[in-house]
Amino acid sequence: MKKIFFIYFPALLIISFILLPYFWTLLTSVKPTSEMFVKEVIYWPSKFTFENYYNLLFESRFLASLFNSLKVSLATSVVSIFASMLAAYVFARYNFKGNKIILGSILLLYMFPSVLYLMPLYSVFNKLGILGNIYSLVIAYTTTTIPYGIWLLTGYIREIPLELEEAARIDGANTWRTFFMIVFPLIRPGMVAAGSFIFITSWNEYLYAVMFTTAKSTTLSVMLSSLVREYTVSWDLLTSGGILAVLPVALLFFFMQKHLVSGLSAGSVKG
Repeated sequence: MKKIFFIYFPALLIISFILLPYFWTLLTSVKPTSEMFVKEVIYWPSKFTFENYYNLLFESRFLASLFNSLKVSLATSVVSIFASMLAAYVFARYNFKGNKIILGSILLLYMFPSVLYLMPLYSVFNKLGILGNIYSLVIAYTTTTIPYGIWLLTGYIREIPLELEEAARIDGANTWRTFFMIVFPLIRPGMVAAGSFIFITSWNEYLYAVMFTTAKSTTLSVMLSSLVREYTVSWDLLTSGGILAVLPVALLFFFMQKHLVSGLSAGSVKG
C-alpha cells in the first residue's frame, strides 16, 4: 500500500501532468473549427474531424517545411557525429600537451547561448551568399552540436580497454583500421545517443531557422510559428501541426530509448 501511495501515485500524477498538454492539443486538432472559436471552452468535441489535418497537409507549406527540417536534422546529425567521433578519439587516446584545456574549451563553447553566434554567422553566410539555403543551418547547428558530440564520445571511448587496440596493432592494423574495426563498433550506442540528441535539437531549433531561411526554405518550427499572427491564431492548423511535428521525435525516442540510456550513462567524462 505504501509503495502504491508513495511511488506509483506520484509517478502517475507526474506523467499525467506531462501528457495533459499533448492530449489537449490532440483533442483540439480533431475539433470542428466552429468549436474552437467560442466563448465557452468545449472540452470534448461533438464530432471528430480530420479536416484540419487535410488543410494542413494539402493547403499549406507544411510538407515542404517538414522535408526541410528532415534534411537539415539528418545532415546535421551525420556531419556532427562523423566529426565528433574522430576528434573524440584523438582526445581520448593521445595525451598531447593541452589536451584537457582544449577539451574543456570545447565544452565551454557548448555552454554559450546560441544568440552570441547569430551576428557573426549571419555576416559570414551573407558574404558567402548562402543565406536562405537550408544547408547554412547545418553549418550553424554544428557550432554547438559538435562540441556536445566530442564531450560525450570522448568519455565513451575512454571506457574501451586500450588492450583491444594494442592487440589489433600487433596484428598489423594501422590507426585508421584499428579505429573502424575495433573502436567504431563499440561506440555505436554512444553515437546513437549523441545523434538522437543532435537530431532533436536541430528539429526543434527556431532562432537560426528564422534568421537564415527564406519563405521557400523555412523549417517546421518557423512554419508553425507563422500561424500565430498579431491578432489571430490558426488553432486548427497549429494544433494539428504540433501533433504531426512531435511524431518523428517520439518515434525516434521510442525505437532508440535502449541505446539512449546506455549511451548517455556510459558517456560521462572521467577526470
